[in-house]
Amino acid sequence: MTRLSRLPRMTGMALGLLMLGALSGCGGVFYSASSLSAESKLEQAQALGAEKYAPYEYYYAKEHLTKAKEEASAADYGDAIDLADEAEKYAEKAIDLSKNAHKGAGR
Repeated sequence: MTRLSRLPRMTGMALGLLMLGALSGCGGVFYSASSLSAESKLEQAQALGAEKYAPYEYYYAKEHLTKAKEEASAADYGDAIDLADEAEKYAEKAIDLSKNAHKGAGR
């Protein structure tokens, strides 16, 4: 094999390694976005009284966010992102339930 015939293969391998390195560094960025969004929703749920009106959803979201932070501190960003997304989903449910409880109470 000549040097020129190996060039495309080596270039492809180098690009692949470069992309892998870049993607592995992005986990923290994606986690931060997910975590901040979940944290914001959780604060909103708390302000609406979700601890009282939707305790299961509120505490489920809160514990998932806590676990997401643990996973992120161990640089396990894939699991951290999944946990933060789950926390956000349940925080949204807590918000909805709390708002409905307020409507039912005539607020």
